[in-house]
Amino acid sequence: MTRRIHLGAFAFHPGGAHVTGWRHETARPDRHLTIDHYKHFAQTAERGVFDTIFLADGLYFWDRHPSGVDHYGQLRLEPLTLLSALSVHTKHIGLAATISTTYNEPYHVARALASLDHLSGGRAAWNLVTSRYDEEARNFGGDSHLDHSRRYERGEEFVRTVEELWDSWDDDAFPADKESGIFADRSRLRTADHRGEFFTVRGPLNIARPVQGYPVQFQAGGSPAGQHLAAVTADAVFAGYRPLPEAQAFYRGLKEQVSDAGRDPDAFHILPTLQPVVGRTRAEAEDLAESLLASTPDALIVEDVSHSIGQDLTGRSADEPFEYEQQIDTSNESRSPNRRVDALRAPTGPRTPREVYARTFREGIVVGTATDIADEIEERVEGRAADGFIVQSLTLPYSLDRFVELVTPELQRRGLTPEQYTPGTLRDRLGLKRPERSGALSVGV
Repeated sequence: MTRRIHLGAFAFHPGGAHVTGWRHETARPDRHLTIDHYKHFAQTAERGVFDTIFLADGLYFWDRHPSGVDHYGQLRLEPLTLLSALSVHTKHIGLAATISTTYNEPYHVARALASLDHLSGGRAAWNLVTSRYDEEARNFGGDSHLDHSRRYERGEEFVRTVEELWDSWDDDAFPADKESGIFADRSRLRTADHRGEFFTVRGPLNIARPVQGYPVQFQAGGSPAGQHLAAVTADAVFAGYRPLPEAQAFYRGLKEQVSDAGRDPDAFHILPTLQPVVGRTRAEAEDLAESLLASTPDALIVEDVSHSIGQDLTGRSADEPFEYEQQIDTSNESRSPNRRVDALRAPTGPRTPREVYARTFREGIVVGTATDIADEIEERVEGRAADGFIVQSLTLPYSLDRFVELVTPELQRRGLTPEQYTPGTLRDRLGLKRPERSGALSVGV
């Protein structure tokens, strides 16, 4: 029997996932901070019967290298504000905001997500990240991040605290009985009274329990610490795109961790990223891929590769060969696999910044016709490497428009995705149970 897959549409930057997607001939960077730009994105994904849209976020501006300022289209609207606006312009699709557990407080996040869940009728979700760059720390009173492992320890306590706040009130705690004058039933209130290593939070939350009980939680992070956090707290993991055998091993291993945590692995979704470059012909798709690669300025190529491999290459030509020698420890930023370092260590690997950039760009995309893209999706889902995908459009709105126009009908024809939405919340559509309220009731006032 064909497996039903789950799809999310991801807006990494307003112009798309590629750093210079904003330069594509169809792009409108003058509209990137307008509601119309994102309304088109959300409504296109909804027309394609996607389960959810995701908005990336980072609490910094990437100015570590001059090219980041000069060429990188990285402006972003605050995601919860934007998703609240988009809830009015959509009817069915889930609304997922990327939220840092390192530079936020549980009460703020619990309240904001509960608000979005009520406003959208049960469509709120969050993509939990622990942040990675020191640029973020410097916007919050520090010079550098918490240690990698400590960020994930804080992240786990953060999730537990948010859930305790969502459980402040029973579902029937607000009778609002005009005759008796009773608005809230005190017997249905439980203060969080959380006292942990990172947070001390009394509660209760000043909003009713979310429509979904808990908004759906995604977790992004491929390191061992990130996988553990996903296994014990998340409903789904936002994973990197890997070669098929590696993706299958990741899938098996993470499902086992979920089971070991006493949870149902079948109710936990693994959703790798997918960067499709689709055309009516393979030649058309190849032309688009090459045009995106060619749109990246040499300075951005050199400095992007330099940062990602931890070696200072600034001042070099993009076509100048170099020997790999790590000079800067980047392990506190990320401990996920580093494809560029792996490529450089290969005996026949790339030797210039341009070759490194081009190879890893090519390894991260799927280029072809709608049939080719659907074949890739189906092979990975049937091969137990994924439960669905987070579709990253390299340039917006063009890439998502083409996916919905060309690939969606093929996926529907194969029975992989639905042709229309069914009633219910985002949890319902993802096949996730609504969490029961935890903890004993206690009068808080």
